[in-house]
Amino acid sequence: MRKITRDEILNIYEYEKVRPQKVQEIIQLKKNRRVFIEPWVHLVFENRDTVWFQIQEMIRSERMVREEEVQQEIDVYNELIPERGEISITMFIEIPEASERKKLLPQLVGIHDHLYFHIGNKHTVRAVADERSKEDYEYGKAAVVHFLKVKLSDEQVEDFKREPIKVEINHPNYRAITTIPEEVREQLIRDLTSD
Repeated sequence: MRKITRDEILNIYEYEKVRPQKVQEIIQLKKNRRVFIEPWVHLVFENRDTVWFQIQEMIRSERMVREEEVQQEIDVYNELIPERGEISITMFIEIPEASERKKLLPQLVGIHDHLYFHIGNKHTVRAVADERSKEDYEYGKAAVVHFLKVKLSDEQVEDFKREPIKVEINHPNYRAITTIPEEVREQLIRDLTSD
């Protein structure tokens, strides 16, 4: 997928004019780009549209007007856009109760190293987290947001199109598996095969 370029990013004033419509578009888009791995893990599969929206929202919330700040956001978020044969994931750990979160996050250190995709009975592929996730080990508690990629071979991509897909967390303190719904799989096939 093509990366986001500076000329695609609106200034704060222009973005405010289209924001209500864009928020609704992204809500609709993400309905078919998310999977819950109960009870606390929520995966969002990123693409150009979701990344563009995140950049715009960061610029808006941080009131960025300096060119170098805007470009830095573009550069950081562009890393989330998947290449051909890749799936890009933002993993959220959503434990609503603060006291429960404080108790459980230390038990979930390294959860990002235990996310697997099962393509039928033919392939198991582990997602790879970005460097920021390693801070879990330093701080002794899991971050609530992780960024991961799944890289598939051409054969795995072809099988992904035909086989049922399951996503599993196989962490010592969090074991769960779920089937990716067909409408989500269709979105991921587009991601895997687009240039």
